[in-house]
Amino acid sequence: MTARTPLIQRLPEFPWDLIADAKQRAAAHPDGLIDLSVGSPVDPVAPGVQLGLTAAGGKTGYPQTAGTPELRDEIAAALQRRFGIAGLGEKSVLPVIGLKEAIAWLPTLLGVTGAVCFPRLAYPTYEVAALIAGATPRRGDTPAEFGDAGLVFVNSPSNPTGAVKTVEELRDIVKWARETGAIVASDECYLGLGYSDANPPVSILDERVSDGDHTRLLALHSQSKTANMASYRAGFIAGDEDLVQELLTVRKHAGLIVPGPIQAAMVEALRDDASQQLQRHRYASRRAALMRALVDAGFRVEHSDAGMYLWATRGEDGRKSVDWLAERGILVAPGAFYGPDGAEFIRVGLNAADDKVAAAAERIAGR
Repeated sequence: MTARTPLIQRLPEFPWDLIADAKQRAAAHPDGLIDLSVGSPVDPVAPGVQLGLTAAGGKTGYPQTAGTPELRDEIAAALQRRFGIAGLGEKSVLPVIGLKEAIAWLPTLLGVTGAVCFPRLAYPTYEVAALIAGATPRRGDTPAEFGDAGLVFVNSPSNPTGAVKTVEELRDIVKWARETGAIVASDECYLGLGYSDANPPVSILDERVSDGDHTRLLALHSQSKTANMASYRAGFIAGDEDLVQELLTVRKHAGLIVPGPIQAAMVEALRDDASQQLQRHRYASRRAALMRALVDAGFRVEHSDAGMYLWATRGEDGRKSVDWLAERGILVAPGAFYGPDGAEFIRVGLNAADDKVAAAAERIAGR
């Protein structure tokens, strides 16, 4: 009998299990815990989205893995309207069961078994995706670091740093991919949460980046952040039609289908630009309050031009900063969660209600 090696032995420890002690300490604060460690939305889902969900709740029969024609049309229309991405047809978009699922299984579903590259400071699921596929995980931010990777994850705006890649940086990555035949999967979960007019977030599919050619390029999007639909598990992939259709075929075989009522809710969220902009303004306001408090307390905030986090340091081990904030009843994530380069940083989420953010700012200021 062939010995079995459980997949769990290849995976790292789940990061948030490692700050259980800090969470316990923060929860002991007399005024309670303020959790800024995980990017989970707290604001309401727009009423139209909720109505779309309930209106489709009585439908029977299996939903389409490809998504309803209406959903596919709305994905393409929203990407063009919000981000200027043109040239997407019904076969070049695909709904997925939350973006984390899509990322975790992407190398496996695409048959990538060599090297998978992801940012030096990165959301942990990229590494997990490589390990699940039996591929070699590799960290790198530029073509010089990608080597012979068959798949490269790009993340702009970045989780955890909020850094935004320029058009020129993205063009260099696309040029490298075309020369090597590699696939570029651009995680654009935070594309709608830009705060800097000087360096606004840009999609890998933007014509200024791709020259209108989406070959071997995939943009990965989520409705968890700007539409507050984390509990819905609603995301989508767009880009190279051949790759999207390959993923569709494999996902059909695997039964990876977005539930019908969720597809209906996604349609309503994609039509609702006003709620998306409202959410960006909410995060911008919270960002300003927390940034001011952290800087006044001796932290240096780096990057953080987009997304729903602040990337901060006091030039000390990030876990010391985590402990300092935990004593004030505030839980944040140590930068080491995201790679060795983050050892002296913390990631502070903007994902708390306005009153909680105001209270956190007061506690950081010692008031």
